[in-house]
Amino acid sequence: MSRSASLARVGLAYLAAFGVASAWLAWGPDTRWLWLDGLLADLLATLVVFVASRIHRNSSFYDAYWSVLPPYLALYWWLAADVARDDVRSWLVLGVIALWAVRLTANWVRTFPGLHHEDWRYPLVRERAGRLELLADLVGIHLVPTLQVFLGLVPAYVVLTRPGPGLRWLDLVALAVGVGAVLLELVADAQLHRFVRERAPGQVMDRGVWGWSRHPNYFGEIAFWWSLALFGVAASPGDWWWLPVGGVAMVAMFLGASIPMMERRSLERRPSYQEVVDRVPVLVPRPPRKARPA
Repeated sequence: MSRSASLARVGLAYLAAFGVASAWLAWGPDTRWLWLDGLLADLLATLVVFVASRIHRNSSFYDAYWSVLPPYLALYWWLAADVARDDVRSWLVLGVIALWAVRLTANWVRTFPGLHHEDWRYPLVRERAGRLELLADLVGIHLVPTLQVFLGLVPAYVVLTRPGPGLRWLDLVALAVGVGAVLLELVADAQLHRFVRERAPGQVMDRGVWGWSRHPNYFGEIAFWWSLALFGVAASPGDWWWLPVGGVAMVAMFLGASIPMMERRSLERRPSYQEVVDRVPVLVPRPPRKARPA
Protein backbone atom coordinates (compact mmCIF):
# COMPACT_ATOMS: atom_id res chain seq x y z
CA MET A 1 0.00 0.00 0.00
CA SER A 2 1.35 3.42 -0.94
CA ARG A 3 2.12 6.12 1.61
CA SER A 4 -0.72 8.34 0.37
CA ALA A 5 -3.22 5.47 0.52
CA SER A 6 -2.01 4.63 4.03
CA LEU A 7 -2.46 8.24 5.16
CA ALA A 8 -5.93 8.25 3.65
CA ARG A 9 -6.93 5.14 5.60
CA VAL A 10 -5.61 6.56 8.86
CA GLY A 11 -7.44 9.81 8.15
CA LEU A 12 -10.71 7.98 7.48
CA ALA A 13 -10.30 6.00 10.69
CA TYR A 14 -9.84 9.23 12.64
CA LEU A 15 -12.85 10.82 10.97
CA ALA A 16 -14.90 7.81 12.05
CA ALA A 17 -13.45 7.97 15.56
CA PHE A 18 -14.22 11.64 16.05
CA GLY A 19 -17.59 11.16 14.40
CA VAL A 20 -18.49 8.56 17.02
CA ALA A 21 -17.13 10.79 19.78
CA SER A 22 -19.10 13.79 18.52
CA ALA A 23 -22.29 11.76 18.20
CA TRP A 24 -21.89 10.62 21.80
CA LEU A 25 -21.35 14.17 23.02
CA ALA A 26 -24.32 15.47 21.03
CA TRP A 27 -26.87 12.72 21.62
CA GLY A 28 -25.48 10.36 24.23
CA PRO A 29 -26.44 10.31 27.92
CA ASP A 30 -25.43 13.48 29.77
CA THR A 31 -23.37 12.71 32.87
CA ARG A 32 -23.59 16.37 34.07
CA TRP A 33 -19.78 16.48 34.27
CA LEU A 34 -18.02 17.80 31.21
CA TRP A 35 -14.79 16.02 32.11
CA LEU A 36 -16.57 12.66 32.26
CA ASP A 37 -18.46 13.31 29.02
CA GLY A 38 -15.14 14.08 27.39
CA LEU A 39 -13.48 10.99 28.82
CA LEU A 40 -16.24 8.67 27.58
CA ALA A 41 -16.13 10.22 24.11
CA ASP A 42 -12.33 9.88 24.14
CA LEU A 43 -12.56 6.18 25.05
CA LEU A 44 -15.13 5.51 22.33
CA ALA A 45 -12.93 7.20 19.73
CA THR A 46 -9.97 5.14 20.96
CA LEU A 47 -11.98 1.94 20.46
CA VAL A 48 -12.71 2.94 16.86
CA VAL A 49 -8.98 3.49 16.26
CA PHE A 50 -8.27 0.15 17.93
CA VAL A 51 -10.67 -1.64 15.58
CA ALA A 52 -8.93 -0.02 12.60
CA SER A 53 -5.58 -1.13 14.02
CA ARG A 54 -6.76 -4.73 14.29
CA ILE A 55 -8.29 -4.73 10.82
CA HIS A 56 -5.03 -3.53 9.30
CA ARG A 57 -2.86 -5.52 11.75
CA ASN A 58 -0.91 -2.38 12.53
CA SER A 59 -1.09 -0.61 15.90
CA SER A 60 0.65 2.44 14.47
CA PHE A 61 -2.86 3.51 13.47
CA TYR A 62 -2.93 4.95 16.98
CA ASP A 63 0.28 7.03 16.78
CA ALA A 64 -1.18 10.38 15.64
CA TYR A 65 -4.16 10.09 17.98
CA TRP A 66 -1.86 11.31 20.77
CA SER A 67 -1.63 14.72 19.09
CA VAL A 68 -5.02 15.16 17.38
CA LEU A 69 -7.17 14.37 20.42
CA PRO A 70 -6.12 17.24 22.76
CA PRO A 71 -7.32 20.13 20.51
CA TYR A 72 -10.64 18.35 19.94
CA LEU A 73 -11.25 17.74 23.63
CA ALA A 74 -10.07 21.19 24.71
CA LEU A 75 -12.38 22.91 22.21
CA TYR A 76 -15.32 20.78 23.32
CA TRP A 77 -14.79 21.68 26.97
CA TRP A 78 -14.40 25.37 26.20
CA LEU A 79 -17.46 25.58 23.96
CA ALA A 80 -19.67 23.47 26.24
CA ALA A 81 -18.75 25.31 29.43
CA ASP A 82 -20.70 28.34 30.63
CA VAL A 83 -17.71 30.69 30.68
CA ALA A 84 -16.78 33.98 29.05
CA ARG A 85 -15.16 33.61 25.65
CA ASP A 86 -12.80 36.54 26.21
CA ASP A 87 -10.77 34.91 28.98
CA VAL A 88 -7.14 35.50 28.01
CA ARG A 89 -5.84 32.46 29.90
CA SER A 90 -8.19 30.17 27.98
CA TRP A 91 -6.99 31.59 24.68
CA LEU A 92 -3.38 31.10 25.72
CA VAL A 93 -4.00 27.46 26.66
CA LEU A 94 -5.84 26.78 23.41
CA GLY A 95 -3.04 28.45 21.47
CA VAL A 96 -0.29 26.41 23.13
CA ILE A 97 -2.22 23.18 22.59
CA ALA A 98 -2.83 24.04 18.92
CA LEU A 99 0.83 24.93 18.37
CA TRP A 100 1.97 21.67 19.97
CA ALA A 101 -0.59 19.57 18.08
CA VAL A 102 0.25 21.03 14.66
CA ARG A 103 3.99 20.49 15.20
CA LEU A 104 3.67 16.92 16.43
CA THR A 105 1.08 15.85 13.86
CA ALA A 106 3.02 17.43 11.00
CA ASN A 107 6.17 15.61 12.09
CA TRP A 108 4.24 12.34 12.20
CA VAL A 109 2.89 12.91 8.67
CA ARG A 110 6.37 13.78 7.44
CA THR A 111 7.99 10.66 8.88
CA PHE A 112 5.12 8.17 8.35
CA PRO A 113 6.35 5.65 5.75
CA GLY A 114 3.03 3.86 5.27
CA LEU A 115 1.06 0.98 6.74
CA HIS A 116 3.72 -1.51 5.72
CA HIS A 117 5.63 -0.13 8.70
CA GLU A 118 4.73 -0.47 12.39
CA ASP A 119 6.44 1.08 15.41
CA TRP A 120 8.99 -1.52 16.57
CA ARG A 121 7.75 -1.35 20.17
CA TYR A 122 4.25 -2.62 19.42
CA PRO A 123 5.18 -6.14 18.26
CA LEU A 124 7.33 -6.46 21.40
CA VAL A 125 4.34 -5.62 23.60
CA ARG A 126 2.12 -8.14 21.82
CA GLU A 127 4.74 -10.89 21.75
CA ARG A 128 5.46 -10.57 25.46
CA ALA A 129 1.74 -10.88 26.19
CA GLY A 130 1.46 -14.24 24.43
CA ARG A 131 -2.13 -15.41 24.26
CA LEU A 132 -3.23 -12.13 25.82
CA GLU A 133 -1.84 -10.13 22.92
CA LEU A 134 -5.25 -8.67 21.98
CA LEU A 135 -5.71 -7.39 25.52
CA ALA A 136 -2.16 -6.02 25.56
CA ASP A 137 -2.87 -4.26 22.26
CA LEU A 138 -6.12 -2.76 23.51
CA VAL A 139 -4.94 -1.74 26.97
CA GLY A 140 -1.19 -1.23 26.69
CA ILE A 141 -0.97 0.35 23.23
CA HIS A 142 -4.32 2.14 22.97
CA LEU A 143 -6.14 2.74 26.25
CA VAL A 144 -3.21 3.51 28.56
CA PRO A 145 -1.83 6.30 26.31
CA THR A 146 -5.36 7.69 25.93
CA LEU A 147 -5.77 7.86 29.70
CA GLN A 148 -2.28 9.33 30.03
CA VAL A 149 -3.09 12.17 27.63
CA PHE A 150 -6.45 12.74 29.30
CA LEU A 151 -4.74 13.06 32.67
CA GLY A 152 -2.30 15.54 31.18
CA LEU A 153 -5.25 17.59 29.85
CA VAL A 154 -7.02 17.90 33.20
CA PRO A 155 -5.31 21.24 34.01
CA ALA A 156 -6.54 22.57 30.65
CA TYR A 157 -10.04 21.43 31.61
CA VAL A 158 -9.81 23.50 34.80
CA VAL A 159 -8.72 26.57 32.84
CA LEU A 160 -11.34 26.20 30.11
CA THR A 161 -14.38 25.40 32.28
CA ARG A 162 -13.91 27.39 35.49
CA PRO A 163 -13.73 31.16 35.78
CA GLY A 164 -10.36 31.94 37.34
CA PRO A 165 -8.44 34.98 38.52
CA GLY A 166 -6.85 37.40 36.07
CA LEU A 167 -3.54 36.70 34.43
CA ARG A 168 -0.73 36.03 36.87
CA TRP A 169 3.04 35.81 36.55
CA LEU A 170 2.66 32.03 36.51
CA ASP A 171 0.69 32.27 33.25
CA LEU A 172 3.67 33.95 31.61
CA VAL A 173 5.95 31.18 32.89
CA ALA A 174 3.51 28.56 31.56
CA LEU A 175 3.36 30.29 28.18
CA ALA A 176 7.15 30.50 27.95
CA VAL A 177 7.50 26.81 28.90
CA GLY A 178 4.86 25.69 26.40
CA VAL A 179 6.11 27.73 23.45
CA GLY A 180 9.72 26.92 24.34
CA ALA A 181 8.88 23.21 24.40
CA VAL A 182 7.42 23.33 20.90
CA LEU A 183 10.36 25.34 19.57
CA LEU A 184 12.81 22.86 21.09
CA GLU A 185 10.98 19.97 19.43
CA LEU A 186 10.97 21.82 16.10
CA VAL A 187 14.73 22.34 16.27
CA ALA A 188 15.30 18.73 17.36
CA ASP A 189 13.13 17.49 14.48
CA ALA A 190 14.98 19.55 11.88
CA GLN A 191 18.39 18.47 13.15
CA LEU A 192 17.40 14.81 13.29
CA HIS A 193 15.92 14.81 9.77
CA ARG A 194 19.12 16.41 8.43
CA PHE A 195 21.25 13.84 10.26
CA VAL A 196 19.22 10.91 8.89
CA ARG A 197 19.75 12.20 5.34
CA GLU A 198 23.51 12.71 5.74
CA ARG A 199 24.69 10.10 8.26
CA ALA A 200 27.30 7.50 7.56
CA PRO A 201 26.66 3.82 8.41
CA GLY A 202 26.82 3.26 12.16
CA GLN A 203 27.02 6.98 12.97
CA VAL A 204 25.13 8.17 16.04
CA MET A 205 23.38 11.48 16.57
CA ASP A 206 25.18 13.90 18.90
CA ARG A 207 24.84 17.19 17.04
CA GLY A 208 23.05 20.41 17.99
CA VAL A 209 20.54 20.00 20.79
CA TRP A 210 21.14 16.25 20.57
CA GLY A 211 24.61 16.94 21.92
CA TRP A 212 23.08 18.45 25.05
CA SER A 213 20.38 15.83 25.58
CA ARG A 214 20.03 12.31 24.23
CA HIS A 215 16.27 12.81 24.05
CA PRO A 216 15.51 16.52 23.52
CA ASN A 217 12.21 15.66 21.83
CA TYR A 218 11.05 13.82 24.95
CA PHE A 219 12.18 16.71 27.14
CA GLY A 220 10.12 19.07 24.98
CA GLU A 221 7.12 16.76 25.23
CA ILE A 222 7.36 16.65 29.02
CA ALA A 223 7.76 20.44 29.16
CA PHE A 224 4.58 20.93 27.12
CA TRP A 225 2.49 18.91 29.56
CA TRP A 226 4.03 20.76 32.49
CA SER A 227 3.09 24.05 30.84
CA LEU A 228 -0.55 22.93 30.99
CA ALA A 229 -0.09 22.04 34.66
CA LEU A 230 1.29 25.53 35.33
CA PHE A 231 -1.66 27.13 33.55
CA GLY A 232 -3.98 25.02 35.70
CA VAL A 233 -2.30 26.12 38.93
CA ALA A 234 -2.46 29.76 37.80
CA ALA A 235 -6.22 29.37 37.24
CA SER A 236 -6.87 27.46 40.47
CA PRO A 237 -4.02 28.01 42.97
CA GLY A 238 -5.77 25.98 45.67
CA ASP A 239 -5.50 22.85 43.53
CA TRP A 240 -1.71 23.08 43.15
CA TRP A 241 -1.24 19.76 44.95
CA TRP A 242 -3.03 17.59 42.38
CA LEU A 243 -3.05 19.47 39.05
CA PRO A 244 0.56 18.43 38.18
CA VAL A 245 -0.33 14.73 38.42
CA GLY A 246 -0.52 14.47 34.63
CA GLY A 247 2.91 16.05 34.26
CA VAL A 248 4.35 13.66 36.83
CA ALA A 249 2.79 10.73 34.95
CA MET A 250 4.43 11.91 31.71
CA VAL A 251 7.83 12.05 33.39
CA ALA A 252 7.29 8.54 34.78
CA MET A 253 6.28 7.18 31.37
CA PHE A 254 9.25 8.63 29.50
CA LEU A 255 11.84 7.84 32.17
CA GLY A 256 10.37 4.46 33.09
CA ALA A 257 9.43 3.07 29.69
CA SER A 258 10.05 5.08 26.52
CA ILE A 259 13.64 6.18 27.15
CA PRO A 260 14.93 2.81 28.47
CA MET A 261 13.45 1.01 25.45
CA MET A 262 15.02 3.51 23.03
CA GLU A 263 18.38 3.34 24.80
CA ARG A 264 18.51 -0.47 24.69
CA ARG A 265 17.61 -0.53 21.02
CA SER A 266 20.19 2.13 20.13
CA LEU A 267 22.95 0.23 21.96
CA GLU A 268 21.97 -3.04 20.28
CA ARG A 269 22.01 -1.52 16.80
CA ARG A 270 24.96 0.87 17.23
CA PRO A 271 27.49 -0.06 19.96
CA SER A 272 29.20 3.32 19.43
CA TYR A 273 26.14 4.89 21.06
CA GLN A 274 27.73 4.00 24.41
CA GLU A 275 30.17 6.88 23.91
CA VAL A 276 27.21 9.25 23.59
CA VAL A 277 25.66 7.77 26.73
CA ASP A 278 28.89 8.44 28.60
CA ARG A 279 28.99 12.11 27.56
CA VAL A 280 25.48 13.42 26.88
CA PRO A 281 22.75 13.85 29.55
CA VAL A 282 19.82 11.52 29.12
CA LEU A 283 17.00 14.09 29.24
CA VAL A 284 17.49 17.59 30.70
CA PRO A 285 19.70 19.58 28.30
CA ARG A 286 23.08 20.74 29.57
CA PRO A 287 26.61 20.95 28.16
CA PRO A 288 28.01 17.48 27.49
CA ARG A 289 30.83 16.02 29.54
CA LYS A 290 34.25 15.91 27.95
CA ALA A 291 35.11 12.68 26.20
CA ARG A 292 37.33 10.43 28.23
CA PRO A 293 40.83 9.93 26.81
CA ALA A 294 41.27 6.61 25.01
